[in-house]
Amino acid sequence: MKNKYKVITLCGCIKFKEDFLREQARLSLDGNIVLTPVFLEYYEGFKRMTKKIKNYLCSLHKSKIDLADEIFVINKNGYIGENTKDEIEYALKTNKKVNYMEQIKN
Repeated sequence: MKNKYKVITLCGCIKFKEDFLREQARLSLDGNIVLTPVFLEYYEGFKRMTKKIKNYLCSLHKSKIDLADEIFVINKNGYIGENTKDEIEYALKTNKKVNYMEQIKN
């Protein structure tokens, strides 16, 4: 059965959490399935980010990109960090459409 909903993975710096939550709600109400990064501050017992955890979460997020039809980049004030750049490149290599919260200035 073909899914009737478009799947969108949100990408961007998680310091823009409020923007992630707003865009997740907006895109969901527009009729999409929205996949987001993990916000670890809500996980009871989480102490600190180790390299092993970071690598795992990056791999997990790329799997979410694999599941998606497109990605939506949270680029508040034009900010795109190194991890987000990697995710954008990965999405493009896997033929995913890339949309941005804020228009990219050339």
